[in-house]
Amino acid sequence: MLQTRSRFSRFTFGALLLVSASLLIVAPLAAQDAEATPDPTQYDPTVCADHIDGSELSAECAAMIEMFPRPAGVTDAPQDRYSLGTYSFWKIGPDPIHKYDAPNGNIVGEIPAGYNFVTAMDLSVDGWIQIQGGQWVPSDTAVYTRPSFFTGVEIQEGGLDHQFAWVLDMSRIFVSEYPGGPWEPDTGRWLQRYERVNIYSTATDEEGWRWYMIGPNQWVEQRFVSKVTKIERPEGVSGRWVAVDLYEQNLVVYEDDTPVFATLVSTGTTHFDTNEGLFEVWARLPADGMSGATGAPQAYALQTVPWVMYFDGGISLHGTYWHDIFGYRTSHGCVNMTISDAKWVYDFLAGTEAVNDEGEPLNQVWVWSSGTYGQTSTGI
Repeated sequence: MLQTRSRFSRFTFGALLLVSASLLIVAPLAAQDAEATPDPTQYDPTVCADHIDGSELSAECAAMIEMFPRPAGVTDAPQDRYSLGTYSFWKIGPDPIHKYDAPNGNIVGEIPAGYNFVTAMDLSVDGWIQIQGGQWVPSDTAVYTRPSFFTGVEIQEGGLDHQFAWVLDMSRIFVSEYPGGPWEPDTGRWLQRYERVNIYSTATDEEGWRWYMIGPNQWVEQRFVSKVTKIERPEGVSGRWVAVDLYEQNLVVYEDDTPVFATLVSTGTTHFDTNEGLFEVWARLPADGMSGATGAPQAYALQTVPWVMYFDGGISLHGTYWHDIFGYRTSHGCVNMTISDAKWVYDFLAGTEAVNDEGEPLNQVWVWSSGTYGQTSTGI
């Protein structure tokens, strides 16, 4: 993810102004000033749109950034405190692990080699863990896993009228002073994982990557952030539905045309791609076990996966406790969310008024991609 970028060597600027003196109408000075001066109390990134070279900002752009340093119209979604406080998740293996009927008891089975996680039901016996299902495993074969406490945002009216982004980078690099520039400590600003940032202006470098101005002459390349964008409702979709952007690795929940929630996700990796298209949630469970590829290097088994919404065969939206790299692809095809975000989506979709032919709640999932993952926005 981390790459050194070369300085922008050129931008193309051009403007041609044709004014016919015979048709020029001069408005009163007061009226001209009223039209030309942006309202400093309104979030209006258009006043920064032309600032794409790191030069001194206009007074209007600087004032708007100072007035709105963080995205407006969104607030942190609540945490699922019950699940986070109740469940205890442990990583097992990767070698095969015997299961016992009691501490120091008889072997009654085996957890095969693979990427395995269990839910602890009893931790009171020294050296042992009772797992979901009632069996016991030695505690020295397990490692406690702390789920992510990240949450997405609830969106107020108009909250996605202007784009914002989440920072993905984990290395706390400094921002650049201009598009394509080096990471510059003199900016005094570094990227903080999961920080929400406004996009005040956009430029494209010589390799085709977009750069976003996230502060006064503070620029970041698109691969370090996930941009959230409002989209038009697909044909045939209504009620409460979900849009998953595979390119940006984020998700937006809508009620008809109104976005109400957004968060980061992790979708399928290469060879386990999440399919694009329009799907219907066909089953939902507060928790479900998941496993696959037993005996293969990619084998996995996961107990108590929370807030599961199946939409494409065995592919689902669900909560995730085994990683905290949301914003990057890492799944076997499912759409991973944090536990708290999955509960928000689960509860909201369950409240829909629309029903399918079987009388079940009707929720649709639109999986799309705003670009080709891993490639520049311009396709260079």
